[in-house]
Amino acid sequence: MCGIVAAIAERNVEAILIEGLRRLEYRGYDSAGLAIQGKNNKISRQRALGKVLQLEEGLEKNPIKGSIGVAHTRWATHGKPAECNAHPHMSEENIALVHNGIIENYEEIKTQLESEGINFCSQTDSESIVHLIGKYKKQGKDILHSVFESIKHLEGAYALGVIDNTEERLIAARSGSPLVIGLGIGENFVASDVSALLPVTQQFIFLEEGDIADITRESIVIYDKSGEEVERPMRKSELGVDAVERGEYRHYMLKEIYEQPKAVADTLEGRIDSSHVFSNSFGYGAEEIFKEMDSVYIIACGTSYHSGLVAKYWFEGIVGIPCMVEVASEFRYRKAVYSKKTLIVTISQSGETADTLAALREAKKQGVQHSLVICNVPESSLVRESNLAFMTHAGPEIAVASTKAFTTQLTALLMLVVCVAKEKANTKLEEEAVKALRKLPGQIEQALLLDKEIEELSKEFSDKHNTLFLGRGTQYPIAMEGALKLKEISYIHAEAYPAGELKHGPLALVDADMPVVAVAPNNDLIGKLKSNLQELKTRGGKLYVFSDTNADLEEEESIKVIKVGEIDSLIAPMVFTIPLQLLSYHVAIIKGTDIDQPRNLAKSVTVE
Repeated sequence: MCGIVAAIAERNVEAILIEGLRRLEYRGYDSAGLAIQGKNNKISRQRALGKVLQLEEGLEKNPIKGSIGVAHTRWATHGKPAECNAHPHMSEENIALVHNGIIENYEEIKTQLESEGINFCSQTDSESIVHLIGKYKKQGKDILHSVFESIKHLEGAYALGVIDNTEERLIAARSGSPLVIGLGIGENFVASDVSALLPVTQQFIFLEEGDIADITRESIVIYDKSGEEVERPMRKSELGVDAVERGEYRHYMLKEIYEQPKAVADTLEGRIDSSHVFSNSFGYGAEEIFKEMDSVYIIACGTSYHSGLVAKYWFEGIVGIPCMVEVASEFRYRKAVYSKKTLIVTISQSGETADTLAALREAKKQGVQHSLVICNVPESSLVRESNLAFMTHAGPEIAVASTKAFTTQLTALLMLVVCVAKEKANTKLEEEAVKALRKLPGQIEQALLLDKEIEELSKEFSDKHNTLFLGRGTQYPIAMEGALKLKEISYIHAEAYPAGELKHGPLALVDADMPVVAVAPNNDLIGKLKSNLQELKTRGGKLYVFSDTNADLEEEESIKVIKVGEIDSLIAPMVFTIPLQLLSYHVAIIKGTDIDQPRNLAKSVTVE
């Protein structure tokens, strides 16, 4: 949930580190800092509470020059947001460390080190690591072997960047938290995300679980968790330097909303033709796994969880096989029941979501044979640890509130449903689904044309503090996603319910100050939904209904109807989510919130 950037070069690295931190701001953070080894081998540090801008302002007053450095953006987990808790942390031996993740046994380590006379300056778990490294450095070990010895004592997750004032090298280590090395000419880099290093390189080595890297200007030596020297492949990123720039858009979120037609088209490219969905898009051996599996268990968090809920309707209603969907943090800590032939499907934009990754590992421990991840990051931990993987090709998603990751996840899940159905002898679905999927990018573009109308409509939410979202069938999870988006970025309390549940409690909340947003595709539940809407109207509710053109819903007093288009029921969840994203965005504009980095939230939740 934090960002790491590090560099070793012949040139001054301050600007490289700052630009890298800027490119990691989308992860969410409350403080920032850097430490650089100068020509006299002294490590100087600058930290700031708040944004990278505050760190830059400090550096303008007291610039730090040097060719080796580490930098970090922190999101508080241990210790409140404060400059003393910001990274990098330093030891008395002039070692500087940045850390992502959580060390679960840090209190035990800290107590031991304090008994040996070491003073702590922060309330973080991370500071215990740097002092532990310093302890071994004092014993005469070099920085590499000091890190080797230290990580033997760590329980939990970590990605580390470490520099020492007596050696011209950069040490990187990872376990349970991602880390990548960027390769240059006479210089090398480390970051928690490829996007941080795109201005300086497009060549990367992705560290694997337990790896430690010894990095100099001219060389990179990688050791695995057993201490053996290993080779890791170099990969060239296809992302351009401007891949994470806002361009003409006011916010990353708006840019990513408008990128959805292309993201969906890219996700479909090469995976369907005029009449087929290719099962091998999900990985080698997918057909056999789809034949053998007897049920589906979807595990995810947040927005990804909502995509899984839509897929449950598809799997059970179309394919006719059982499908469970569970929040990953709950799955980890209860006894779940499933067969060894269950297909475990994890869904994660980043592929590093801590609870989801832990849930997958737990399922594998219990003997599950088949696992599939739907993900947007090819080199991520979930991808590496799953039998099958489907890349959504959404491109970098910078805004904390997920948009294009969600629609591409839904697209991938519908393709999965089609492929499983084929292997279960349901061949009728494929032709219908391919026809609908080929229309999907265009129908999303049509939905985006509602932007101005929704912007005007959003003004009616300017003084509201609560909103109710309603849907039926596959649109109920879409209503849940709409509610999540509104609360995430506008800070308006929002709840979603199946429309049929109104009489069982939510109707008590409805009055003129509680706007109600409903999604109404043209399906066999439209008659039921109409009745639900009338219940709301008679109780003084103000309704905003996003409707299929053919749904036979017309505006009347207290009911505003926004026609989204003629939409195939299979792809309706993807299309109807677009106006709800736009509504949340424009309401947040009116509220004046930090849209791309909402308070208290982070993009990649890589700790529990």
